[in-house]
Amino acid sequence: MNNLILDERDQKFVLFELLDMNKLLRLEKYSDFSTDTFKMILANAQKFAAEEIFPTLTEGDKEGCKLVEGSVRVPDCFHRPYKLFNEAGWNCMLLSRKSGGHGFPGVIRTAAHEWFMHNSAFCSYPILVESAAYLINAYGSKQQKNKYLPKLTTGQWGASICITEPMAGTDMGNINVKAIKMPDGTFKLQGTKIFITAGDQNMTENIIHIVLARIEGDPGRTRGLSTFIVPKYPVNKDGSLGKHNDFEIAKIEKMMGGKGSATCLINYGKNNDCYAELLGDERAGMKIMFQMINSARIVAGLQGLASASTAYLHALKYARERLQGSSLIGWRNGNAPRVPIIHHADVRRMLLWMKSNVESMRALIYYTAMCNDMAYGISDPTEAEKWQGIMEVLTPIVKAYCTDIAFRVTETAMQCYGGYGYCNDYPMEQFLRDVKVASIYGSNGLQALDLVARKMIVKEQGSYFMDLLGEMNTTVAKFKVIAALKELAEDVQTAINTLTDVIMFFSSCSKEGKFYVFWGNAQPFLMMMGKIVCAWLLLCEAAVAQQTLLELCSIKGVTCSDPSDLSRFIKKHKDAAFYDGKMKTAKYFIKNVLPDICGTIKALKSEDISIMEIADESFSS
Repeated sequence: MNNLILDERDQKFVLFELLDMNKLLRLEKYSDFSTDTFKMILANAQKFAAEEIFPTLTEGDKEGCKLVEGSVRVPDCFHRPYKLFNEAGWNCMLLSRKSGGHGFPGVIRTAAHEWFMHNSAFCSYPILVESAAYLINAYGSKQQKNKYLPKLTTGQWGASICITEPMAGTDMGNINVKAIKMPDGTFKLQGTKIFITAGDQNMTENIIHIVLARIEGDPGRTRGLSTFIVPKYPVNKDGSLGKHNDFEIAKIEKMMGGKGSATCLINYGKNNDCYAELLGDERAGMKIMFQMINSARIVAGLQGLASASTAYLHALKYARERLQGSSLIGWRNGNAPRVPIIHHADVRRMLLWMKSNVESMRALIYYTAMCNDMAYGISDPTEAEKWQGIMEVLTPIVKAYCTDIAFRVTETAMQCYGGYGYCNDYPMEQFLRDVKVASIYGSNGLQALDLVARKMIVKEQGSYFMDLLGEMNTTVAKFKVIAALKELAEDVQTAINTLTDVIMFFSSCSKEGKFYVFWGNAQPFLMMMGKIVCAWLLLCEAAVAQQTLLELCSIKGVTCSDPSDLSRFIKKHKDAAFYDGKMKTAKYFIKNVLPDICGTIKALKSEDISIMEIADESFSS
């Protein structure tokens, strides 16, 4: 590995050894692709990320975005990579070729974009284009598709998704931006949106805003919401652009991180002339937005993973180079040579904790994306529904677990640097600032409630949990008969059994009306389940690695049962070191991270609802 973005060897391992992309290639939908094509895509993504995107990370943060005479100017260093990003076809990888995209499986799109997402500020612009194009392709009229998709899929036009409002926040039912219907069937918008990512920029000639609003006279709450296309410059019949639409960029939010991403406050209809087109049916706004929620969750989780990955690799490099202290054996000798801090036990603990979390998150995110690909690629409806259900269960975990853990990985990486990590001489403090927002938008607490109240308790979707548990139980049973994995497999099986027990416990609480027991414990439950699923995936990785390591030893004439012989082989053979590292990583996580769930289980089964019993006045004297 010779980059500080992500471990390309681990990425290939997850895709081609753990998940086996041939499973997708055997499906008719993806039969035109090949593993060679996928590998070429990833190699190109790595090259583009290293040469064009990574160099703009620090510069973009320092320059930030500026609001000049009502228009946003993004960092100058973003212009070239944005143009090249679109020319290379990295945006809209998921759209079908018929719609102007490439039709790649979601897992390959996810893997390619992991190379880019370390610079989430830059990526916010093309990602929003992808989201807008997806919605217009799915719900737009033929005229709208012809008008907007060609310029979006080429990146000639930018986009944003406008949902949040000042008095609504995550309560979308409280959205008040008003749409007034005109005699010609178009609409005029009035109101204010806040926290609009990529709300404006100066890299494209037009920006297409997808806005959630309420048609005048429609019902309150979410059932009365509709979705609208609001171009910065309305498009004339001949394809030319009209005058600036009647909305203003009132300010750019002053954020802790993500300074190269223009997060805007937008006022619509100051002159009662903000042109808008209805996207899809009236009062179908939530249905339309929910179409992009799962992909948005995966993107958020990917942002967390990418930040954690680069933070870990930077910390690893620093730990190998930084000389401080002597070895434990020679510490009494004042003349003992200084050693790299990677030799110190506590630093090694931090590094292996980060490595195990980064690699398990990568497996979780890629596996979830592949479940979605299977759901849309399998012709058997029963089998397709199974994979769809597993994906539905895992996406809130991908979003919330991965973004929370990513912040902790980045925090731990900073700790490896000591005082230097807290200073801007190194990029650690920027990594920490940038990644935090990933857990804030889409509120991780709401993701937990979705997992518990919607995915688990609702009868129609409760079976989705059983499908996932079935997959986990089946694979763990196979590993129990492998001597080298037996103990780890038993630990993971115990955790899966515990997860099943907690699901049944929450179900009984629901039937007994003890709603606050599972509502109040939704977030701890999600984090507990995230650890269990990650432990399972790392066990699966260990099984693949153990078998491959045995084959390597056989080929090279190494006696695996001889620790000294195996140790020498691992030090000299790069692949052997990788696979042995996979096994040690799984062991560490299962023995040191997975046991965290014991405290969670004890707490939630106590049925304590102090959080609701304490009076508001009692939080402070």
